[in-house]
Amino acid sequence: MPTASSCVEDAVNRRRSDLLELSHSLHAEPELAFAEHRSCAKTQALVAERGFDITVAPAGLDTAFRADYGNGPLVIGVCAEYDALPGIGHACGHNIIASSAVGTALALAEVADELGLTVVLLGTPAEEAGGGKVLMLDAGVFDDIAATVMLHPGPLDVAAARSLALAEAKISYTGRESHAAVAPHLGLNAADAITVAQVAVGLLRQQLAPGQMVHGIVTDGGQAANIIPAHTELRYAMRALDAESLRELRSRMAGCFAAGAIATGCEHVVTENAPAYAELRPDGWLSSKLRAEMVRLGRTPLAEDVEASMPLGSTDMGNVTHVMPGIHPIVGVEAGGASLHQPAFTAAAASASADTAVIEGAIMLARTVVALAENTVERERVLELWQRRAS
Repeated sequence: MPTASSCVEDAVNRRRSDLLELSHSLHAEPELAFAEHRSCAKTQALVAERGFDITVAPAGLDTAFRADYGNGPLVIGVCAEYDALPGIGHACGHNIIASSAVGTALALAEVADELGLTVVLLGTPAEEAGGGKVLMLDAGVFDDIAATVMLHPGPLDVAAARSLALAEAKISYTGRESHAAVAPHLGLNAADAITVAQVAVGLLRQQLAPGQMVHGIVTDGGQAANIIPAHTELRYAMRALDAESLRELRSRMAGCFAAGAIATGCEHVVTENAPAYAELRPDGWLSSKLRAEMVRLGRTPLAEDVEASMPLGSTDMGNVTHVMPGIHPIVGVEAGGASLHQPAFTAAAASASADTAVIEGAIMLARTVVALAENTVERERVLELWQRRAS
């Protein structure tokens, strides 16, 4: 008799053509955060056909969904992301994430009754800008879920991936227009406020703590060279190893932003663009099982000590892992030396290597969940953590 692990692997392989068609379709029609209407519909289509119960727009998010299958006591979430990046499409490979998540959910549906599972596929929008998972967490969409899994493509295989905590801000300066030649003394230059703020940020970089980093762009620098600009705007991202370090960084950056206003006589407003992202805390047991699955499939994940010292970017999945056991492994895609958020990775996200990542990623996640469901000690641990959360 076939085991549950072999059943889910066979299920993914049977749906190979459907999953790859989904991945390529998402890649061909990239959509930005909170506007992923076609992508949201595509991602839920296969599980709807399989009989999953679809909840549209959970947390009031038009491009989110929740799809449930089974009625077992162990409720497992599988996160699908499908937003793209401005100008460079799926350079973060979210088409791979979504299609592998669908494959994982379809495979687990085959053994849900046998293993006492409820499988929940979560369509989580706006990971790149907006924090869909945080909004869904806050709205209670994850409340009945005991553990959550997902994967992300990248240039390497990383079983227990870590990430940095992240906060993003919009900084607006307001001064006073004047003719730059006739009456410059009557103006308050909001562009100069940006210059002062960015010089302050540049000087601060020498004193940043390990793991802290900042990066930003000017989104509005004025309208004409002969008009002293009264309105300008910056966008900055701030990252740190953990939430405490991020709070310290945000406080120091606030001083830099204020310096621009003080030096020029302008007013300034700092607005948070999205919920802050916490650092990933991968569950140790789930990560060890995922690592074993990578090795079984011929992959070579980074060594554990290297993983721990090399956080990769930031994700709102970090917030989920602070609430419940979860994993967010990186599945390697051959991209000719390119990394995420580069145009070459956009092309790689629809390559043969990406197709392999979709199928193998779904197999790895599904078999990891099966291992959890079949291990009495770990199953009880996860359920006990959920019961504490729920009480």
